[in-house]
Amino acid sequence: MQTLATLEARLKVFTIRSIALSLEPREDVTRDTNVTVRCGAVVSSSGRQPLSREYTIYKDGVVVYHKTTSSTEDLLYALSRARVSHTGKYKCKISIEGKSASSDARKLTVTGLSPPVLRVEQPMLSEGEELKASCTAPGETGSIIFYFYEDLKEKRDERVNSEHVEVTFPLSGPGHHTIECSYTVLIPPDSLQSEKSSSVHVSVRELSITPVLDIFPQYKVYEGDQLTLSCGVKDLYNHFDSVYVYLSQGTKLLKSGQNQVNHTMKVLAKDSAEFECQLETGNVVKAVTKAVPVTELFSVPTLTMSPVEVFQKESMKLICKSDQDESERLSKGDLTYSIDPPQIHLLESRNGEFSGKALHVEFNYSCIARAKGIEKHSPILTVRPKVLVSTPKISVMNKAVIGKPFKIRCKSDNGSLPINYTLLEDYNPVSVVTVSVPSEEALFNVTVHKPKDIHKFICEASNSRREGLLSLKLDATVIEPLSHPLLMVIPPLPEITEGSDLIFICSIRGTPPVTFKLYRYGYDLPLFTKTSALNHTSFEIHDLVKLHSGMYYFEALNHANNIVSSEPVNIEVRLALWKKIVIGSFCLLALFILVVVCVLCFKSHRAIRAVDRTTVSVWTERPPQASEENSVVSNEPDVEYTEVVHPRSADPARAPQKKGTDTVYSELQNSPHDEADRQPYGSVEYADLNGEQPDMSNYPLNHYHQDLPVPVD
Repeated sequence: MQTLATLEARLKVFTIRSIALSLEPREDVTRDTNVTVRCGAVVSSSGRQPLSREYTIYKDGVVVYHKTTSSTEDLLYALSRARVSHTGKYKCKISIEGKSASSDARKLTVTGLSPPVLRVEQPMLSEGEELKASCTAPGETGSIIFYFYEDLKEKRDERVNSEHVEVTFPLSGPGHHTIECSYTVLIPPDSLQSEKSSSVHVSVRELSITPVLDIFPQYKVYEGDQLTLSCGVKDLYNHFDSVYVYLSQGTKLLKSGQNQVNHTMKVLAKDSAEFECQLETGNVVKAVTKAVPVTELFSVPTLTMSPVEVFQKESMKLICKSDQDESERLSKGDLTYSIDPPQIHLLESRNGEFSGKALHVEFNYSCIARAKGIEKHSPILTVRPKVLVSTPKISVMNKAVIGKPFKIRCKSDNGSLPINYTLLEDYNPVSVVTVSVPSEEALFNVTVHKPKDIHKFICEASNSRREGLLSLKLDATVIEPLSHPLLMVIPPLPEITEGSDLIFICSIRGTPPVTFKLYRYGYDLPLFTKTSALNHTSFEIHDLVKLHSGMYYFEALNHANNIVSSEPVNIEVRLALWKKIVIGSFCLLALFILVVVCVLCFKSHRAIRAVDRTTVSVWTERPPQASEENSVVSNEPDVEYTEVVHPRSADPARAPQKKGTDTVYSELQNSPHDEADRQPYGSVEYADLNGEQPDMSNYPLNHYHQDLPVPVD
């Protein structure tokens, strides 16, 4: 059997399929409702032995219940008569042999607090006794803060982890008082406040003991008078043997002791004249106060300077004076004045007046007024001797350009502010600027139209009643804007030829330095750029070629920031001299040839016109001579053709002629075998007969080697 149980335990397999938590009867309940937290798990297993299940219930992450069981029934956690302290989020966890699962959280909300119950131990107290009271929150649990109130004002609070608390606290004084209590249940992160309890009335009986304060004299008290003060106790029934008393003036404790104390003092108007006598016995504290008006013998002195502003080493006077004094108590010589600390450079001319020279540096002075042993110090007077303004310097801000506004600056190296600067032109005021802070400058806007006008300006500086100081005349460079640009070239335009050097001379009117830029039409960038300290400059181009031809101009710029452009110059690079000679030679040669041709043509034409009425044109065609390379000799005989044209008669009476042109062809053949015997006229002759045909029988034909061809009509 034991072996079988061991085997079943080894073969036992299980799984936790699900776990769920529920709140019954519902999640929102009122106070005193019985709530059940149910935790149910579905577990599947293969063995017959029950599984050991470990349940844990959490409230707001804190364990509130834990149980181990082998039952398959749901775990129940009961909250009987639920209270607001049970409000929170609940969650259930199950663990079985190393496996665990947790349910989703459910929130329980309990509403409604029980009314608090207040009890006091004694409704009647004597002055100085403390009240004992208790407050109960019936049935409430958790962390609770109880509050106690006296006449609607919170008097005491106490935090506990139970439904009941007891406290003791003193009441404010004799009379009738209303006591109440309430509580707050803490449910992090929230809290719930209960209503207030029913009111309980408590009476406090006043004791027969009172403090007594006597002051002499109490009226018409002047500064320096002696006051006698007495602080004691008045006990009607002699119930108290030990009473402690305190005598104080404002916050200053003058004297303390049992039953009664006395004090003598000299009173001052600046001191608080309110005195207090306080007694303490047990928890009883009583006090009485009295005020004593004190009249000043003399007021606090004031220290002034004359004149109000003083310059270094100038004469000054300090005056110390009290505006008010009591002539009834003070004679003429009782009130005296002195400088504090004493200064050797100041001498007292009469009571309260001190004269001397101002120092180079600032100094703090005060004075003391004395009478009948009473001293009063004036507020501190700081004397800052001013520095006389130094001779101003005049200059130009940035640059001065003719015809444009610019700024003139006036500045003194030394001098106390404020300083008045006046700009003068030919000693006539132009403008005034007051400089009050170190960061300011005296700047004046002016315009000049001639360079010499700049020297008419001077500056005046003043910071006192004295006459102002004048600066030197303004000496500054005046920039003249550029004008009248002129571009010249060397050599002259007709003499610019290929291979020579070209010099551009740029001149301008205006203040140098001047930046010159030479441009050529069709190009955005300058060909040359040069800054010159003069009003002119030059640029050179060496070994000119035809491509250098074009329109050239220059731009100029100086510190006036105005750009001017010259008129363009058209540069035409001409041919070199030797090229002209060669071309001329060729032209002359061509002309000569042309003349020769013309003469020859003219002579030829004249010879042709010499034939009167009859024009004979002979064309001679000879076969080309056989080339040296051609060794084959043609077997064809040479043929000569001669065309003879006979013009018609101009006589209209003659018979009409035959239309057309009668041509007589004669062919002369040279024997190819007798090249040496060839006749010079061995050719074909064409004759064109217009008019009557001549008698062909008379034409000599015996010199031809063969018959002429038949004429064709």
